Amino acid sequence: MNFDFSGKAVLVAGGTGGLGRSVSLAFLEHGAQVAVTWRHEAEFASLVSAAADRSSRLAGFNTDVTDPRASAALVEQILARFSRLDVLVNTVGGYAGGIPLWQLEPEVLERMIGLNLLATYALAKAAVPAMIARKSGAIVNVAAKAAWDHAAGASAYAASKAASLALIDSLAADLMGTGVRVNSILPSIIDTAANRSAMPSADFSKWPKPEDIANVILFLASDASRVIHGAAIPVFGSY
Repeated sequence: MNFDFSGKAVLVAGGTGGLGRSVSLAFLEHGAQVAVTWRHEAEFASLVSAAADRSSRLAGFNTDVTDPRASAALVEQILARFSRLDVLVNTVGGYAGGIPLWQLEPEVLERMIGLNLLATYALAKAAVPAMIARKSGAIVNVAAKAAWDHAAGASAYAASKAASLALIDSLAADLMGTGVRVNSILPSIIDTAANRSAMPSADFSKWPKPEDIANVILFLASDASRVIHGAAIPVFGSY
């Protein structure tokens, strides 16, 4: 499908990470002005290099998007720079697992809630008013297969992703009739360098590739998906 995001402003939260990098480059390839959040400067520098001559349409912000005040300030900066915000993609998240709930430390649960739920809340809270004002916009939240499939040893991760999915579902109901669409995608294990390192004996060929997931995200952000709202779309690969 040939997407055209020329003249549109896109925020990719976590846009320098394993999935976020592919999403950011895909939007740039299809003409968007792209703002990304980053936490490691080297990752942003690598993204700028990969963007090559498209980097003039790329802006980076070192922002803790789990903080509602920081997310609000981020959106204000984007509006000041691009005069609009058409698309928000939230790829921020984290994983902790391999331990039963009764051995789970509170700090791990708090970290999962921060990365997987509070970031979803803070970004949406900041971005939605600007989209409602334009009567147009698309939000794509990256949840996880674990939001549905609550495996052993992953209680904190599964709970935080399930909560993120519920938050987006409720937001979709809030936004009915406003012109702003909200959807989630549910990846399984994504084929990233970090995941390969964590599970070196796995069959990587079965994992969905970041580029393939990026194409789904672009579709959900485009006018081609204008009738899709409040959906939770599995992107499991060949599992």
